[in-house]
Amino acid sequence: MEVALSSLFGLLTSTHLMLLMLLAIPIGTFFGALPGLGGKIGIVLLIPFVFGMDPVAGAVFLLAMHSVVHTGGAVPSILFGVPGDGPTAATVLDGYAMAKNGEAGRALGASFGASGIGGLIGAVFLGLMLPLIQPIILSFSPAEFFFVAILGITFIAVLSGNNLVKGLIIGLFGLLVATIGLDPVTGGPRYTFGQLFLWDGLDVITGVLAMFAIPEMIALALKKDDLDAPAAKGEAIKVKMSDVLNGVVDCFRHWSLTVRTSIVGAFIGMIPGLGGDAASWICYGHAVQSSKTPEKFGHGMVEGVIAPETANNSKEGGALLPTLFFAVPGSSGMALMLGAFLMLGIQPGPTMLTDQLPLVWSLIWALAVANIMCAIVLVAVSPWLGALAYMKTSVMVPFVLMFALLGCYLGASAWENLLLLVVFSILGYMFKRHSWPRPPFVIGLVLGPIAEDSLLKAFAFDGMAFVLRPISLILIAMILATIGYYFWKMRKPGAVILSDV
Repeated sequence: MEVALSSLFGLLTSTHLMLLMLLAIPIGTFFGALPGLGGKIGIVLLIPFVFGMDPVAGAVFLLAMHSVVHTGGAVPSILFGVPGDGPTAATVLDGYAMAKNGEAGRALGASFGASGIGGLIGAVFLGLMLPLIQPIILSFSPAEFFFVAILGITFIAVLSGNNLVKGLIIGLFGLLVATIGLDPVTGGPRYTFGQLFLWDGLDVITGVLAMFAIPEMIALALKKDDLDAPAAKGEAIKVKMSDVLNGVVDCFRHWSLTVRTSIVGAFIGMIPGLGGDAASWICYGHAVQSSKTPEKFGHGMVEGVIAPETANNSKEGGALLPTLFFAVPGSSGMALMLGAFLMLGIQPGPTMLTDQLPLVWSLIWALAVANIMCAIVLVAVSPWLGALAYMKTSVMVPFVLMFALLGCYLGASAWENLLLLVVFSILGYMFKRHSWPRPPFVIGLVLGPIAEDSLLKAFAFDGMAFVLRPISLILIAMILATIGYYFWKMRKPGAVILSDV
């Protein structure tokens, strides 16, 4: 505790470190708000600038920038229905609906408040887990990874509403698309049709943009006029600070959900390979499943904003655990962060708990302070951000499409990805037009590779006995409970879990 308090005092009283964090916050927000950029590109672009810097200062700067990326990603998700990156895709479902319902301020406030709280709880989780790190990390084998992925896939049912068959079809289609690329066993190409750019599979950013961003823009562009837009009516609508603060208060009104999803997000982040996409979708599914009014999700429920946003930010604290102490990156972003740590002269591993404990606590506090500072700054400027939601379609569509195309290209650095974007955007628009649920596609795309890779490894290590591992049995029980709960809810006359979004 003495080391923790001294590290916090040293961070808060260091003008140099605080200025670096103040610089990192707008940079991270910028990379998050531009679709397709995200924290990974931010780390890559900033690594040359921290070369030769003091290890603590460089690590604090990069971690502060990376930790607030998803907070910035909520801005385009809510205002334009365009996710800044994969993990913020779940925020689109209710955040964008709230903006269209005239509650953009409340949605932004809830998002920023949830992000700040989630980041704080994630950092606290990291600190509290220090004594328990090794046994928890080592207890998870590929068998547990597989069942966690399957648990996430079962939320397809929850997100399909009365359209269970349609949801399963879309979800299985997402799983099929996820198999595009190189076979993890033989190394041979699957469904690549002789195209080298498909060897890496369909990029998640491309899939998310194709299912949500582009179809929404097509729908807006095909409207004959902008009569539904406040700007078209000559209304000078401006988001009030009271609305934003009301959204922040919503995080405390739903304090149980906020805390639960923060802890779940941190725990998922701790498991290498799952990442923020899985955390946000699993927590969103939990919010729907645990709600007394699940039929309202997808139409502007503030809980649908709180759940994924807390998970997005809290998972960074969890992801830092295996990265620091086992040199096993908890996410793709942390994989780049691991390289940055090595470049700065920081050697991740078990010795971090003994030889570099002050540095560990400095990073923990940087994670917490950066999220709180970012939430405060964005709440302060959110009335001006909210005004963007009322731009005319004719002005907004070209810019959104431009950033979507840019994000698609940068996501995989291949121009052929634009062709995939066109094809899947047409499918996404057809799904939207004919009321087929689209979230199951993203769930299948994100969790499919995790499930396949983990299943193959589990078979190789334990054979069929992998289903009898204690944690596996617990996860199997949770999967069965989720499916059973869905059918129990649907037994009620007129029951609706979630309609199409």
